[in-house]
Amino acid sequence: MHCPFCRAQDTKVIDSRLVAEGEQVRRRRECLACGERFTTYELAELVMPHIVKQDGTRQPFDENKLRAGMLRSLEKRPVATEAIEAALTRIKQQLRATGEREVRSRQLGEMVMRELRRLDQVAYVRFASVYRDFQDLQEFREEIDRLTQEQDQSEQQGELNV
Repeated sequence: MHCPFCRAQDTKVIDSRLVAEGEQVRRRRECLACGERFTTYELAELVMPHIVKQDGTRQPFDENKLRAGMLRSLEKRPVATEAIEAALTRIKQQLRATGEREVRSRQLGEMVMRELRRLDQVAYVRFASVYRDFQDLQEFREEIDRLTQEQDQSEQQGELNV
């Protein structure tokens, strides 16, 4: 690491700490030539897989595009920004965990729908209607019925566990 003050190459680490919930390392360094101290941040550079679209084309993963799609579904819904960011982080972790260089867009879409279902059911139905290309009201009803049935089952299990 070059000293930002005198450009010397020799610096030593004085202190290291985890920051950003363990995602980064903060290091205090001291230049051995001029004695100045400075801070550096280190984070793992993990390559995200490419997304293989329905038509076979490949695109680099675009976090902004993912965020925009989720925000469109969550528009005017009472969901905290922190919850949305946490969902985005979980999706990115799942993508990295595949260990693949390419992931089908369908797989990414399913990950997004799972996260939206956890965040807000209305946003989930909005996203699903576009993603699954609902053609009529019957398809909306079926999806809402499926959600209602899952919610009822989950509530019944919660009562049994009490």
